Amino acid sequence: MTTGSTSSNVSPAEANDTTFKPTDLRGILKYIPRFRNQIFVVALDGAVIADDNLANLLVDIAVLRSLMIKVVLVHGISEQLQDLSIARDVPLSNADGTGVTDTSTLDLAVRASSRVSHLILEGLTQSGLKCAITNAVRSLPVGVIKGEDHQFTGRVDRIDKETLQHLFAADIVPIIQPIGFAPDGSTLRINSDLLAIKVAAALDATKVIYLSQREGLNINEVFRRDIAVDELADILRDSPSAITDDVRSKAEHAVTGVKSGIPRVHLIDGRVYDGLLNEVFSSEGVGTLIFGNDYQQVRAATRNDSRFVHSLIRSAVEREELLHRDLAAIEEHIEDFFVFEIDENIVACISLHVFPDQPDTAEIGSLCVMPFHHKRGIGRKMVAFATLQAKAAGATKLVALSTQSSTFFSRSCGFTSNDESALPPARRELARSNGRNAIVLVKTLD
Repeated sequence: MTTGSTSSNVSPAEANDTTFKPTDLRGILKYIPRFRNQIFVVALDGAVIADDNLANLLVDIAVLRSLMIKVVLVHGISEQLQDLSIARDVPLSNADGTGVTDTSTLDLAVRASSRVSHLILEGLTQSGLKCAITNAVRSLPVGVIKGEDHQFTGRVDRIDKETLQHLFAADIVPIIQPIGFAPDGSTLRINSDLLAIKVAAALDATKVIYLSQREGLNINEVFRRDIAVDELADILRDSPSAITDDVRSKAEHAVTGVKSGIPRVHLIDGRVYDGLLNEVFSSEGVGTLIFGNDYQQVRAATRNDSRFVHSLIRSAVEREELLHRDLAAIEEHIEDFFVFEIDENIVACISLHVFPDQPDTAEIGSLCVMPFHHKRGIGRKMVAFATLQAKAAGATKLVALSTQSSTFFSRSCGFTSNDESALPPARRELARSNGRNAIVLVKTLD
């Protein structure tokens, strides 16, 4: 790369407003190759099934199927079970399938499951999908726990994945009730949060998507858009009360699922119109994503990334935060760029150039983070990564030129203000000629 083509300015990691609507086919198209023939387990709480948005959710399921995504529906029944209990004046021994299930509660659970499954069948049929209720859950009694017999509460022994694969092959959406069947054919009640994870693990599913009446995961009343599985596991171990009771079950099972190999577990509000599609077909999502260690990464940009990098920095250029670089220039020097991915979507970029005539000096530029991902430390991570790359290349000094972001570099990244003498001669002339009067910032590399 020639010295003259280096970007002369750096955005405060707050540039592009490029985004897409999940309902926009152009936005969805980039996900189709990645998700085609993948398996999603969609878990609907009973309260979501009772909500007016159910019909829209089932249309969203039809959209997923039309894009060749295999979907398994697992549903809960807690709300319907409690309604039946009141209507029939039959007390429940437990509503969510985690405690004792006595005979009368099991009877109500079977009735509630049948009703809920039928509602799902109706909705999917109206959307033109074939579907079937299955008996694919093989279970065993939980037995006696801490001296208490849990009677008809079951644990998952195995998932009949051959049956589910057969349904996929026939283009049939499996519907799985929170009911299992023991070896003797008897019926057992199973918690649906647990069941969703067990089904996903058996099928090597790509995602589990929990739909409830919560926006996602709040920790100490602070909403989290995303969280690493190890961090969540630590919170559940050390401060479980930081997560409300109605979400804790999903958080616990999500940790188990991700650590067992399920790449992504999502928690979203099933009452939000288009919420499921927004969660699946955008990097921002609407709920909480629980991820493993491979969720976020910085990598070298490739020529295929050129157009997106150009789009990402364009609005920053318009705000005069970055020096203009056309697509051809980015393609020509793409080897200088690095990108930050979230769930395989590029949300940030940075460039790093080591000056051939002064190899002890490197410059970072074109730092830009999509607006939705501001205030998550991504800009600092990109600068830290570029710093390591500069050291590896033998540089002892890192420079950045900024018109609007000097505070970010000085306070967050350890740079100090300097004058143009810190720049190599050719770069100094370019800075003078472009008339931007950018502040020169320098960081000494240990």
